[in-house]
Amino acid sequence: MPDQHLHPQSSSGISTNPQIIQTFLQAPQDDEHLQNKTLILDVQGGLLRSPSTFPYFMLVAIEAGSFLRGLILLCFYPLLCCLPQEVELQIMVMVCFMGLREEKVTRVARATLPKYFLEDVGREGLEVLRGVKRVVGVCRLIPRVMVEPFLKEYMGLEVVVGREVKMIRGRYVGLLEKESETRLAQEKLDQTEMIGFGSSSSYFGYDHHQIFSSCKEVYLVTPEEKRKWSALPRDQYPRPLIFHDGRLAFRPTPQATLAMFMWLPLALPLTLLRTLIFVKLPYPIAIAIGSVIGVTTRVINSPVHTSQVGSEPDAQPSPQGHLYVCNHRTLLDPVYISAMLNKQVSAVTYSVSRVTELISPIRTVRLTRNRDEDRRRMDQSLRQGDLVVCPEGTTCREPYLLRFSHLFVELVDEVYPVALVNWSSMFHGTSTGRSKYLDHFYFFMNPRPAYDVQFMDKMPTRMVIDGKRCESYEVANLVQGEIGRVLGFQSTKLKRKDKYLRLAGNEGLADTKE
Repeated sequence: MPDQHLHPQSSSGISTNPQIIQTFLQAPQDDEHLQNKTLILDVQGGLLRSPSTFPYFMLVAIEAGSFLRGLILLCFYPLLCCLPQEVELQIMVMVCFMGLREEKVTRVARATLPKYFLEDVGREGLEVLRGVKRVVGVCRLIPRVMVEPFLKEYMGLEVVVGREVKMIRGRYVGLLEKESETRLAQEKLDQTEMIGFGSSSSYFGYDHHQIFSSCKEVYLVTPEEKRKWSALPRDQYPRPLIFHDGRLAFRPTPQATLAMFMWLPLALPLTLLRTLIFVKLPYPIAIAIGSVIGVTTRVINSPVHTSQVGSEPDAQPSPQGHLYVCNHRTLLDPVYISAMLNKQVSAVTYSVSRVTELISPIRTVRLTRNRDEDRRRMDQSLRQGDLVVCPEGTTCREPYLLRFSHLFVELVDEVYPVALVNWSSMFHGTSTGRSKYLDHFYFFMNPRPAYDVQFMDKMPTRMVIDGKRCESYEVANLVQGEIGRVLGFQSTKLKRKDKYLRLAGNEGLADTKE
């Protein structure tokens, strides 16, 4: 790690004789001088690399509000650049929060914002947090409701202090409370010795003195040093980011957001055209035309080879169709498998909208979460032809695999694993909200949506390892492991229930109204 020099500053309310420490970021976890201290962290100045908070407010405006609200915020951007930070903050809060229900903002703060905060964390800043006994996060330019879930759940902070947004009857009015951050912090802290850490640009450019008024020492990183900070690698996240929600697949900086709004008038008719092509035309023609209008599809290992493997000379003819087992990226997974096979297959579904089932180009088999009934439906579908099942039970955007349900193992003697990966540059084609019926439309709204479909060698479901017959859940784990190995994804024991509890606050049960 490059040598960083942090200079203690003296001001009113701060110790006049601070101790100068110039190697603060090198190995703080080994510094006994810091291990028993409480760190007062200026989140924007001492943890996040970017000085701009605009992308986080844009995420709240669009994900908790609407695209119209986001457009209004974007129109204000030229004015915001000319205003003092306090006035800029007041305007962004007014545009983004006014009229929103508390639960909508809270959901975005838990399910959407942590991903973007994590991508903005500086590795050097995080090293500071790991070297002290306790950390208190202080946010002056981001309301507490937006940043608290990220700081507590992913950074491990115990206390977060920040500006509050006024509410009336469960709805935000778009105004900030005037309560003193310092007083709140002092109410929550014990009597341990405190030190401060932030940025010199924010410290001198904006009144941060009261944040550090109780600190014996204050360490400030200069803008020049901060520009050298590196992004935090995914494998060094304090807590893995497995689940996140929201439609936007990019960091909504002003320039990127402007590009999105310029693209939307073309994206809306284009997604309808792409949908009609895949629904109405034969697969070979649909794939060919799709490539012309920006839909990239790549198949790895010919599915013909898969069929040949399944028809060895000594193999017994099976009255059942093939069972294809894949990881779950979007609702289009079975459609892409069907297209690459160039034949109709059936797909099991759960908790998808009637609209999705209505326009699906392949037959769907709706599961009930009743094991006996689901087994009967899947077995009946296999007798009619090939079947695609996604044992994770829900989609996962990140390079992880959720636990595979093992019901599919009990249906057939062999399965055909399929590894899937997709790319979205502007919009995510998955959601845990009420607009799941729009998932595939959002996927096709991307400028160049892409899918890779990799057919793997068939795997038996009756296995004997070390003289012991494998249970069905062990076989499911082996299939999960093979797909994960091919994709480079990490297997987990998390389930659909865990995802929905994390992102939506419910267990992801089917909505009978869909």
